[in-house]
Amino acid sequence: MSDAINSGEKPVLELLIAAPRGFCAGVDRAIQIVERAIEKHGAPVYVRHEIVHNKFVVDSLKAKGAVFVDELNEVPDGVPVVFSAHGVPKSVPAEAKDRGLSYLDATCPLVSKVHRQAERLVAANRHILFIGHARHPEVIGTFGQVPDGCMTLIETEADAEALTVEDPENLAFLTQTTLSVDDTASILSILQRRFPNIVAPKADDICYATSNRQAAVRAIAQSCDLVLVIGAPNSSNSLRLVEVAEREGTDAKLIQRADDLDFDWLRGIGTLGITAGASAPELLVREVIDKLATRFEVTKREVETAQETIVFKLPRDLEAA
Repeated sequence: MSDAINSGEKPVLELLIAAPRGFCAGVDRAIQIVERAIEKHGAPVYVRHEIVHNKFVVDSLKAKGAVFVDELNEVPDGVPVVFSAHGVPKSVPAEAKDRGLSYLDATCPLVSKVHRQAERLVAANRHILFIGHARHPEVIGTFGQVPDGCMTLIETEADAEALTVEDPENLAFLTQTTLSVDDTASILSILQRRFPNIVAPKADDICYATSNRQAAVRAIAQSCDLVLVIGAPNSSNSLRLVEVAEREGTDAKLIQRADDLDFDWLRGIGTLGITAGASAPELLVREVIDKLATRFEVTKREVETAQETIVFKLPRDLEAA
């Protein structure tokens, strides 16, 4: 390959492009909420935390008039505020109401489903074992739905093995929606072995988009010499896609944009896999493919493992915006 590059001839590079990839319904809804809030109210519209974990998306919304802040005390009186797709503790909308702020909740409906399950389980006197990553906004938001002490975080298999509980007969589990299916299964097997009567949620809490994107990567990984995952380093679902490819025995790299692509990675590579995390727009996938085409004779094949038709409704007062 290096000889071809030096001689000016473009080497052939086969691309296997995973489908589904990129935006999920929850991310699309959250972005539309910010955009329509700006259309309706005018700029600025404040957003508590990144609406989704993607710098390109956040910067695009900033250019339209969104202002991103860490906490509500940074939001001036009299302007609307949007809560991110990851969900927020109950204390956040309560604070907004106390201040008389107009707010819009862009929490993904599948995350909201987990919130409601947590409330019902606590009302039934169950202690919840929550499988997720500490300090992730979704985890913080879910813990904030129930009183302190009602939920215990499980991050690893070691946590599951070491856990001690007061009442092993009154346990339930929930999961962060963006986790690896494989990681969750291994932790759950330990919890179910140690606590046979633990109550499972009515439906799988790993969202359809996370599961579908992981299955698509799994379908292409073994046929690739390298997999590129387009997504942000703070995007849980994107990081899990890297891990899924690596579990299949394939090297994988996380990049945010085409500018992050290092052509040295591609020396000796004949087949390259490409996917994108649920908060990465298709534009970034096209950007990477276009950059590859400057150095390679690119052939493309999309490998589709599922079709997604789910659309989440916008808040009623924004539907006509």
